[in-house]
Amino acid sequence: MEPGIASPIIVEKELIAEFHFPREEVLLNTEEIKVRSLAMQRAIRLGNNQKRKVKIIFEDDQAIKKVETTIWAVTEKNILLKRGVAVPINRIHQVSAY
Repeated sequence: MEPGIASPIIVEKELIAEFHFPREEVLLNTEEIKVRSLAMQRAIRLGNNQKRKVKIIFEDDQAIKKVETTIWAVTEKNILLKRGVAVPINRIHQVSAY
């Protein structure tokens, strides 16, 4: 179980395109948002330079979920995974390397 997060449901990245994401931010304060931003920047470097996967804990309209994958790019509003799959940044609880 991830620290501070209820047991997320493990999903395959290919299924993410089918999920519905509300517009609301999942993090509670600006410090958490800043930590998430730094973690995403580190994750994209690991993915592009070393082809390393990261754990992404995110929340759609159903539950908190976890995927282990490579982040290919970060835009203003989304992280991009393989095959054009996108996860809205405001729905991400945590990004961590392993």
